[in-house]
Amino acid sequence: MRRYPLLLSGLTVLILGCSLVPRIGGPAAPTAIAAPMIVTAAPIIITATPGPTATPIIKVVNELEDLYVNLYEQASPSVVHITSLSQVFDFYRGAVPQEGTGSGFVYDDQGHIVTNQHVIDQAQDVEVVLADGTSAKATIVGSDAYNDLAVLKIDGVNPALLKPLPLGESSRLKVGMRVIAIGNPFGLDRTLTTGVISALGRTIERDNQAALGEMIQTDAAINPGNSGGPLINLQGQIIGVNSSIQSPSGGSVGIGFAVPIDTVKRIVPQLIATGKVVHPSLGFNAYEINGDLADALKLPVQKGLLIAQVQSGSAAEKAGVHGATQRLRTYGGYILTGGDILTAIDDKPIYTRDAMTIYLETTKHAGDTVKLTLIRGNATITLNAVLDAK
Repeated sequence: MRRYPLLLSGLTVLILGCSLVPRIGGPAAPTAIAAPMIVTAAPIIITATPGPTATPIIKVVNELEDLYVNLYEQASPSVVHITSLSQVFDFYRGAVPQEGTGSGFVYDDQGHIVTNQHVIDQAQDVEVVLADGTSAKATIVGSDAYNDLAVLKIDGVNPALLKPLPLGESSRLKVGMRVIAIGNPFGLDRTLTTGVISALGRTIERDNQAALGEMIQTDAAINPGNSGGPLINLQGQIIGVNSSIQSPSGGSVGIGFAVPIDTVKRIVPQLIATGKVVHPSLGFNAYEINGDLADALKLPVQKGLLIAQVQSGSAAEKAGVHGATQRLRTYGGYILTGGDILTAIDDKPIYTRDAMTIYLETTKHAGDTVKLTLIRGNATITLNAVLDAK
């Protein structure tokens, strides 16, 4: 739409003059008429302001790019390539050598390397290749299958090549934070991938093992061979150990999991000191109660752990927990009933065996005292138990 200067209407003033007394000897004096006066307003000027240019955006992109480059240059010397050699038995060929590869990172300047337990599981020989190509035989200091962590030790290498990275705090993490993963996927040394933290506190179900809780989920690409490598924040701190992926194809689909660094801080010093991890235990076996079981046994609650057997000398027995008092035959065999029902530990609701294991593993140590909330008959009771070591 065209804009026009605003014009104000001119005010014309007409002044008529006349002589009251005629002029003698000549015509009357002419009347003076003033010229019209027009007042014009100043035009309104509209100035077009140019929109933002691409320069600030390019600057941000360049800064982020420089950040990733600097992080890689800082962190990659700490990442190692691990090769393990084990023997598997073949019915026709007997013992057959099998080689596996994975990743790890320098933990300290004493030559300790952190990786996943499954990277070196059943290995007879382990070799570590540092960033500069230096190869060294490694000894297994200790491993823990539950937390999927292991510590290796290499000796006789130049101390200047051992460059540990600072450890962050996984308790401070939030969904959406940017992360990078560095490892050796498919044997491709020191590959960097980027992404964000997709979720926190994930529980991972594992074959023939207790569920692993409090895992970090990330969409940074993690593939076979990345296991054991570090997950790093934009401050250059290790916040997790890349452990597994969820994938129907065996390759990355953007769902990867890492052991949180707070777990590493708790487990690795034990492995270095003793070669093993002491796990807390209550010492009982229990059924998980659901609606069907509760209705069939006429239980007073719909959820909880129905305690079947209490191990002799265990923390549960010393605390006074009662196991089953009778055996009921069912279509599939029999079930032990009449025992206490555990509903909470330290006032935290506990309804599954995995929930109990995760709570004890992530928050307690052997020797700690916990409060058990139990239903015995139709009454709710509390007992204190001192956790055993297993």
